[in-house]
Amino acid sequence: MDDYFKDDFSQLIKRIGAKLSQLLNIQDLPSVWGLGVLVAAVIFTCRLLWAPSGPQRRQHKVQTPTPRNSGVNNSQPNASHLPSGIEDSTPTVINEALQHVKPTLGQIVRQRLTDGRKVTCRLLGIILEESTPEELQNKATVKSSVLELLLEMTKLCDLYLMETVLDDETEKRVLTALENAGIFMSGGLVKDKVLFCSTEIGRTSFVRQLEPDWHIDSNREINSQLARFIKCQLHISPTETERIASNVFSSSSLEQFFGI
Repeated sequence: MDDYFKDDFSQLIKRIGAKLSQLLNIQDLPSVWGLGVLVAAVIFTCRLLWAPSGPQRRQHKVQTPTPRNSGVNNSQPNASHLPSGIEDSTPTVINEALQHVKPTLGQIVRQRLTDGRKVTCRLLGIILEESTPEELQNKATVKSSVLELLLEMTKLCDLYLMETVLDDETEKRVLTALENAGIFMSGGLVKDKVLFCSTEIGRTSFVRQLEPDWHIDSNREINSQLARFIKCQLHISPTETERIASNVFSSSSLEQFFGI
């Protein structure tokens, strides 16, 4: 019994003693009956105060969490027992995980081209290993590093390839190289969309007539002339980094521009 109940019990005994002294001096029946009721109430109160609290203690023991070193493995812990802040941080953890998911090549192409639907692109030095019309008179080789990117572009864009050549045999050689690389097999690019001309001015004219969203070229002069007419351009040059215009981007290669 704690101090609080001891004080109350002492006060109760004193009151009973005082009441008993008064009743001994009064010999009437109602007073004696009142004394009996008072004594019974005291006995009942004492029994309540001194009653064992075993069941309550056992119930409290059941609610006590299992110690960590008990060896019990709870595979599904209650969320209410988790450390503070774990539930609130769950959306942040998921968002951070999604940010590390690698985007697909198609998503990269859409993002870099800002969803441009029509694209024109020069072949020499960009799609082909060769860099001059004279080299094309001997051979035409499609870059293996750009093949997957080119195939993806044919799926997402209305793509036109173009080049300046010196003879008809060169045209056939270029078309054969593109066909052997499997570029026409995707269905997005057909031979009619591979354009040939005899001068650089002719290529400029092709681009202006097609009015693409993007033009990709390695000739700085052509990129400069088209800057006023084409929404966006990509200038490919391994050495030049200076911007031609605000709408003309620069990159050392087509693969580098798309982060491949």
